[in-house]
Amino acid sequence: MAAEIKSRIITALDVDELEKAKKLVKLLKDDVAAFKIGKQLFTRCGPDAVKMIHDEGGRVFLDLKFHDIPTTVAKASLEVMRLGVFMFNMHALGGLDMMKKAVCEVKEKALGKGEKKPIILAVTVLTSQGPEDLKRLGINMGMEDLVVRLASLSKEAGVDGVVASPKEIKAIRKSCGNIFTIVTPGIRPASSSKDDQKRIMTPLEAVDAGADYIVVGRPITQAEDPLSAAQSINKELH
Repeated sequence: MAAEIKSRIITALDVDELEKAKKLVKLLKDDVAAFKIGKQLFTRCGPDAVKMIHDEGGRVFLDLKFHDIPTTVAKASLEVMRLGVFMFNMHALGGLDMMKKAVCEVKEKALGKGEKKPIILAVTVLTSQGPEDLKRLGINMGMEDLVVRLASLSKEAGVDGVVASPKEIKAIRKSCGNIFTIVTPGIRPASSSKDDQKRIMTPLEAVDAGADYIVVGRPITQAEDPLSAAQSINKELH
């Protein structure tokens, strides 16, 4: 898969206005693989944000992290598919039945309409969480063991890949193989602050570990020159 990727960067549009997002999309669309729409922008602007990116020629990773009963997540996934996004995600902690039902219904709908389905990802453990957070939740497994278990469960459900911290990429690759998409947040260039992330790596470290795509937000969108920041990361990776 790596050789087919023009850019590995997914830019997180963590902004509160459609016009702010549009300026970034216009500026960066030729230098990044996709744009991530999360809860903030989607709650503010809804499907208009997805349409705007498509109208500008970009691709969308809809990062809403569905986690609910199987039927609800499956129905939400079908609505996402109608938006024509490049990829979207759900929480692996929602369980095997939830993930399997969503995957099956999206595949069936895509097949029936003769369309390519979006890449479906499962979120393992948030990059803002560390071992102490797991203990407070009553989870006694080690971080890597838990992430690998959730990734393996996701693969069993038919999910295309996972969202996971760069620290667990190698273990996921060993367990789930190479034909399994890994999208990695928690990416910070060496000169950037950690912000609220705990399990982080630089872009090059993450790709060397086996990430297919890296999610980069503030180090690009809040840079003095966002385009130069994105191009600098691409240059480092190539």
